[in-house]
Amino acid sequence: MSLLSQRDNGEPMLPTPYRVVARQVETHDSVTLGLAPVAEQLPHFQPGQFTMLYAHGIGEIPVSISGEPSTRDGLLTQTIHAVGAVSRALHDARVGAAVGVRGPFGTSWDLESAEGHDLLIAAGGIGLAPLRPVVLGALAHRQRYGRIMVVAGARGPQEFLFRTELSAWAARDDLNVTLTADQPARGWTGRVGFVTEPLTGLQLDPWRTIAFLCGPEPMMRICANVLLRHGLPPEQIRLSLERNMQCGIGLCGHCQLGPLLICRDGPIVDYATAADLLTVREL
Repeated sequence: MSLLSQRDNGEPMLPTPYRVVARQVETHDSVTLGLAPVAEQLPHFQPGQFTMLYAHGIGEIPVSISGEPSTRDGLLTQTIHAVGAVSRALHDARVGAAVGVRGPFGTSWDLESAEGHDLLIAAGGIGLAPLRPVVLGALAHRQRYGRIMVVAGARGPQEFLFRTELSAWAARDDLNVTLTADQPARGWTGRVGFVTEPLTGLQLDPWRTIAFLCGPEPMMRICANVLLRHGLPPEQIRLSLERNMQCGIGLCGHCQLGPLLICRDGPIVDYATAADLLTVREL
């Protein structure tokens, strides 16, 4: 049986061949790759879902989609942060390199259900990558949403992802962008402090606002608590959780968080679901 026919017969562990067609350096340890299908393309993706990316001969890791989730030519945009052997190999992949892709997996940001609401998008570090499709999707249908607020933080000014795009977003009069760096640097004229701090002073309509959070777990927990104090119901605060996802289809159990399997029941969950789980140290 050929690889293609195995995949057509429902082999979810079999990667689909893709090739690197674009590579954009974001920071000293992060790049954004454009991936095009070699032959067949994967099904349509929703913002917030992830793929399992396979580096040949090394292994695979989960990576959220950081661009338009699906295009007519099947192009995928995925941002890689080099932190281990597999991510380093994918980070170093050059244009023309072959990779394997499985997916789409997991839950989405469900941007459609936020129509008619104000959107608050808060990202810490590499967390801006999974949230970029939310911004792109909202701007593509700008009339469907109220205020759109983006708050992004990074360790330093050179650690922001998508810096050119952030500047373009900040120049728009229908989008409010706040950038903050943990540490000051020469030439930086923006805010200094953690991403959680700008949220405190925001003027929000709590019943009209849907919040999207992604970043380190402590950052998301603190941001969520700030938003609760603003009056947002926990059901209107959405988080992207990260665990040790290895199969992507809820079989191996490595990504268990209490009763949840994050690859299947997440990565996007609301704070009403996540709040108690995130306070248990062993989880």
